[in-house]
Amino acid sequence: MIMDFVDLHSQQKLLKKNIDKRIKKVLSHGKYILGPEVQELEENLANFIGAKHCITCANGTDALLIALIALGVKEGDEVITPSFSYIAAAEMISLLKARPVFVDVSLKTFNLKKSDLSQAITSKTKAIIPVSLFGQCPDMDEINKIASNFSIPVVEDAAQSFGAKYKNKFSCNLSLISCTSFFPSKPLGCYGDGGALFTNNEDLAIKMKQICRHGQKERYHHIRLGMNSRLDTLQAAILLAKLEIYPNEVISRNKIAQNYDGLFTEIGFSSIPYIESYNKSVYAQYTIKVPQRVEIQNILKENNIPTAVYYPLPIHKQPVFLSKSKESLKNAEQLSKEVISLPMHPYLKMEDQEKIVQLFEDII
Repeated sequence: MIMDFVDLHSQQKLLKKNIDKRIKKVLSHGKYILGPEVQELEENLANFIGAKHCITCANGTDALLIALIALGVKEGDEVITPSFSYIAAAEMISLLKARPVFVDVSLKTFNLKKSDLSQAITSKTKAIIPVSLFGQCPDMDEINKIASNFSIPVVEDAAQSFGAKYKNKFSCNLSLISCTSFFPSKPLGCYGDGGALFTNNEDLAIKMKQICRHGQKERYHHIRLGMNSRLDTLQAAILLAKLEIYPNEVISRNKIAQNYDGLFTEIGFSSIPYIESYNKSVYAQYTIKVPQRVEIQNILKENNIPTAVYYPLPIHKQPVFLSKSKESLKNAEQLSKEVISLPMHPYLKMEDQEKIVQLFEDII
């Protein structure tokens, strides 16, 4: 039997009565688009992280696009973002005909390398999108400080870090705009696609909500160009049920990560995730570095243990960007050859972790 990389089945069993009840309520009132659960979820999400405004949308990628449109990013602008990440941010920048400017990442945290940020800023820089990778926030105070020196807005890509903390403040409430994803495998995920934007700026909140809904100020009155990006009511109902247990799941994720850390330390393996002292990660992934990655993946696979590689090719090396990218980002290129993510979810059993680490001990 193959071990679960992300165990949604155990979670679903735990929440079944609540989810069924909430879905039945939606089916009863029949407001499948922008039903009352959507507003309830937005209020609950905003309260959870302490932000003034939450605007849900169809997915995390749309959230990034909506943020960039609201900030007025256009053809000829530049937007800075790390190369060691998923392609979504760079993709949305490019779709607006702006240029993604890739910066390197830290070998320790995998997050944006602060020392490279100032050098990447030019007169064309319109925004900075740091990524809270694998569930841990980058040094947002320092990033915001650098950005403010040049009057550049910061958009946190928090697709993997809803519920994480940075200096006792929640991810998604650390910059002018934050974007997150509710893709099923995310720490807080729905049963389809979903996303959200957060801000404390009233004007931006109004603008982003309008962009989500075809640029409407009111029904059939369109004051700006927008798009169709709404979280459907059924997904909102599911997320409301999941949000109730989410704080406990974050605690479980951290305990499981600590178990991994301890087991790996016992066998003398030191390339475990590095979490800054001021951070609390939600461990969207438990990602380590190994030079013999293919060998380890094969052995784990033979023992019915799934793994994943986030990310096997930095964005600046992706074919779609290769001809346009002049950057040489050594850390991103090195990490792409070494990282491997192991099973991680709130319901992972200790004996499964012991089995995984035992196989590592046999190799290293």
